[in-house]
Amino acid sequence: MKKIGIADTTFARYDMAKDAINELKSRRSDIKIIRYTVPGIKDLPVACKKLIEEKGCDIVIAFGMPGKMPIDKQCAHEASIGIMLVQLMTNKHVIEVFVHEDEARDEKELKWLASRRAREHALNVVNLLFNPDELKRHAGKGLREGFEDVGPIGGG
Repeated sequence: MKKIGIADTTFARYDMAKDAINELKSRRSDIKIIRYTVPGIKDLPVACKKLIEEKGCDIVIAFGMPGKMPIDKQCAHEASIGIMLVQLMTNKHVIEVFVHEDEARDEKELKWLASRRAREHALNVVNLLFNPDELKRHAGKGLREGFEDVGPIGGG
């Protein structure tokens, strides 16, 4: 049985982890999900590392929702660097799923985007663990999680 770690924050304005967990459970019955919630986005790297090293997770999804202010973007960047370091230190994938508040026009679109991005990345995790050839099939296709795909250049 594969273990999937979910790291998320109380700072986020939407529970993306809940949607991802629902998506994962609808796709696979042979997984165990372990959730670790932390206060803020800069706490995600250590949460991810603990999920891998202490809980034995095969892969982790890290959810964050940076605010609109410049300091929020800086904190998100710092968290991203930390998440990359966790991947390199553990040799495990950590799928970073950040939804910046200023990506959406309003709260309704922000909620839609957060849910869709969480669900689409949950599918990426399933493919990474169980179906890597599916990802190869989509290489160079300009796929996006959340908003519409942009498509390949010149037919890809």
